Amino acid sequence: MQSLLPSTPKPLALVGDLPFLELLILQLRGQGIRRLVMCTGHLADQIEEQLGDGRKWNVAIAYSKEPRPLGTAGAVKLAGRYLAQASDFLVMNGDSFLEMDFRQLTRFHREHGGLVSIAVRRVPDAARYGTVQVDTRNRVVGFVEKTGANVPGVINGGVYIFNRAVLDRIPDEPASLEKDIFPRLLEQRVYAVEQDGMFIDIGTPEDYARAQALSSSLKQAAHTGLQG
Repeated sequence: MQSLLPSTPKPLALVGDLPFLELLILQLRGQGIRRLVMCTGHLADQIEEQLGDGRKWNVAIAYSKEPRPLGTAGAVKLAGRYLAQASDFLVMNGDSFLEMDFRQLTRFHREHGGLVSIAVRRVPDAARYGTVQVDTRNRVVGFVEKTGANVPGVINGGVYIFNRAVLDRIPDEPASLEKDIFPRLLEQRVYAVEQDGMFIDIGTPEDYARAQALSSSLKQAAHTGLQG
């Protein structure tokens, strides 16, 4: 995406007439989630300038800015100071959209009592994704790195519920949720719940073009269940 967005953070890429990140804000607000923490790093000032304090969408946005690249896990740990009152919290990637019911994921998480619950999506071609192995009890038993093979698979949808105890399992150094933290947590119960809604990320020029083609559908999905 660097060739298409040389000086713009990927989450601010326009999809139709909206920055991609605004679609996620609308989706969250539409399901009653109004306290948001943005984990920012590269070109962070642009994101804060674009979104401000969130009042435009009737949400409250705080910013957790990395002093140096911390990886997806390190960024979440850094944001922990904003989560002091939260026993569980929702985590989302800023460059992917999964049409889903966050309340259903929260219920699933509480019923299963794991440290992490992952929203997963079955896709017809998992070539550029790692896949998630799930047993018949919805427990995650393994992660497989991407192979490039054009075969169906169950992939990580980039939406999670974390128990606060996860923060204690993240080291005080750069780390990846997907590669470093989740595999270490499997023995402490990580669960997955499959979703069937629209899924798209904007990680490659091809997928960004697909997002543009689906911009009307994405906006409609983001507004589904919109409250006040």
